[in-house]
Amino acid sequence: MTQPAARILAPFAVLLLLAATPAGGPWARALELTVQPVPMNSTAPEQERIGRLAWRGGLAITSPSKRFGALSGLLVSADGTRLTAVSDEGFWISATIIYGSDGTLTGLTDGQIKRLRGQDGRVLGGKTEQDAESLTALADGTVLVGYERDHRIWRYPPGASPLAGKAEPLPAPPGLTDLPENSGIEALATLADDSILAIAEGNETDQDSPAFLWRDGAWSPLHYPHTENYRPSGATRLPNGDLMVVERRYTVLDGVGIRLTAVPAAAIIPGAILQPVEIARLLPPLTIDNMEGIDVRRNERGETLIYLISDDNFSPIQRTVLLLFALEE
Repeated sequence: MTQPAARILAPFAVLLLLAATPAGGPWARALELTVQPVPMNSTAPEQERIGRLAWRGGLAITSPSKRFGALSGLLVSADGTRLTAVSDEGFWISATIIYGSDGTLTGLTDGQIKRLRGQDGRVLGGKTEQDAESLTALADGTVLVGYERDHRIWRYPPGASPLAGKAEPLPAPPGLTDLPENSGIEALATLADDSILAIAEGNETDQDSPAFLWRDGAWSPLHYPHTENYRPSGATRLPNGDLMVVERRYTVLDGVGIRLTAVPAAAIIPGAILQPVEIARLLPPLTIDNMEGIDVRRNERGETLIYLISDDNFSPIQRTVLLLFALEE
């Protein structure tokens, strides 16, 4: 709408116009992003390796938009040029990723922020409905979002911008709705056969996290064990078909800790107790935060690249950081 037109509209007409506006159209806004390069280790900037990970750059991301933050799920395009993330406040963001001549992560541009929509096409309302925690894409371009509080998995149809579309429900895994409201599906991954693995956070006192495998039109239960109270917060598929999981732990004494693990694809079968193998453990003073989003791709040099993004909980003492590593195979 042009400024002259806006000035002549009566207030009640403006309200009617906004009420009739479909979500995902004018609700979509440009998102101003500011990035600051961060080292892998702030106390030892020369460090570039940990476990089987080689550093490929990191960014601390801020925005003047009060809607930006709490990013919990992550997708990166196959060519590495575009990032998509969902937030637990019912938004999804996208941005173009910029790399240096050496392939390191250097910036983000062309940011957009939009509201997630429900089955009726309307924007989601209230924390119970908005709490998006996990994200994955199927081979045909369908995007799945896992939600907490109102525990569910919704699928968004293929297209140039899937998350701008209407949601359709995926049948809920048995027992999912019985989980505590803040302990739902934290990790969603699409396996090589297009089956889906969903891992919930589970109860605080549990020794493992409930997991669910969608294959051949039905859910089967699995279990993902906890190691030293690390709990799954995101997952994705590696190029060789194995599962990669990001786990996090927080204690008052030690602060936040992050583990990256891998699970062989052949071990992901109904009824299995999965046995993750540690790839790397990231602890302070390494640059980490509440890492919840993860995605992986293979670049033109044949490297397996791992992208991690954090949920800052809209807290002034936390940050949104995007980290990039190469997996040494």
